[in-house]
Amino acid sequence: MPANTGSLARRMMLIAAGWISILLLLGGFALDSALAGLVTRNFDEQLSYMLLGMIGSAEIAPDGEVYFNRPLGDQRFLEPNSGLYWQIRAKGHEDFSSRSLWDLTLDVPADHYDAQPHVYNSDQFSGEPLRVMERSIILPGSDAEWMFTVAASREELDEQIKTFRSILIYSFAVLGVGLLLMAGLQTWYGLFPLRHVRRAIQKLRTTGVARVSDPLPKEVAPLVEELNALLAHTENQAEEARTHAGNLAHALKTPLTVVTNAASAQDPDLDKTVIREVANMRRHVDHHLARARAVGRRAAGMSRAEVWPSLEAVFRAVERLYDTTRFDLDGDKGATVALEKQDLEELLGNLIENAAKYGGGSVFVTVDPPGADPSPELCEIWIEDDGMGIPEAERPRIFDRGARLDTGKPGTGLGLAIVRDVVEIYGGSVELAESEDLGGLLVKLRLPRAAV
Repeated sequence: MPANTGSLARRMMLIAAGWISILLLLGGFALDSALAGLVTRNFDEQLSYMLLGMIGSAEIAPDGEVYFNRPLGDQRFLEPNSGLYWQIRAKGHEDFSSRSLWDLTLDVPADHYDAQPHVYNSDQFSGEPLRVMERSIILPGSDAEWMFTVAASREELDEQIKTFRSILIYSFAVLGVGLLLMAGLQTWYGLFPLRHVRRAIQKLRTTGVARVSDPLPKEVAPLVEELNALLAHTENQAEEARTHAGNLAHALKTPLTVVTNAASAQDPDLDKTVIREVANMRRHVDHHLARARAVGRRAAGMSRAEVWPSLEAVFRAVERLYDTTRFDLDGDKGATVALEKQDLEELLGNLIENAAKYGGGSVFVTVDPPGADPSPELCEIWIEDDGMGIPEAERPRIFDRGARLDTGKPGTGLGLAIVRDVVEIYGGSVELAESEDLGGLLVKLRLPRAAV
């Protein structure tokens, strides 16, 4: 059983949970900051309103001290330790403060000048955090810099912030759980077609149905199409195997019958009969083995072979057998075809050896010659010789198994038959014609180009 790489559902849920957590945290921090700032600004506006009321009511008495020409409106300034306080301070003058301070004093330095309201937090009162706003003013009739200060307990402000933060955390927690549940439902529903595909494949295995024909989402359709194509390819291979086995059995049946009859009749030429029929059987076996190898290599995956190096290798081998023959090679050196290298060299070896065997001493091979039909899908290889050639009427049957026009030279008559079958398995073609340059046979070999 092949090892798996984990669950798709788990991956999708982990990604969803990660993004939901990150977004909720970022959104929560942003919303918390915005709401806390809004509540704090509203609190500071109340302090600013009280500070302006103090400045508007302040006047200088004949003795040079500050006083209010009217009482401030908030009753809490009159209640000791009420949580709302004010104080006016100037260097060289007595502090003027609210009754709510009682025996306390706001620790505000009088030696600095704040032209605009200055607000800050303070913990100068034990157990009572304060929010303080101060501003420096020079009142009419006085040269002193008076520091007006108003302070309020932060307990109410902190309680408001704590309350909305609790609501925020609870709301975001509920939202996060809801989003995770929705992501889980989406994952389950989104991956449901894959379970449907699994059941369809199981149906193929158990019921013998040839294809997956159930309607599926368009995202899964390419996978099913490739699966159906693979099934069709496998069926074709199985059918080819059955056909090859049947053909081979039929081809071997006659020689075996001849040998059996000769042996039963005690034919005096039994040895010659056995040798002849065994050679015949060997030709059939070689032919079908070559086809089987080509089919197996084609099914193994995307094949790729460079034409020029294979031609040079074949030339070196054939030159040893026909050292008086002149071999010429021309054309595109970068051509690449979608064949296994071994099959390509077997094809070229059969054709070039035939050209050398039956030619008059010259063999010319061209890759993608200028006179060929241009095709971006097919690479064309011309193999020409200066022999007698083959009459046009005889060319179709020369590809049959065992067909030979010149029986005076050694051979089995299977070379061109194997070439045709292997070329067709790979989706190419082979054609015989007359060479215009050399006068002999011209073999036009067309092979599918390899993908770039």
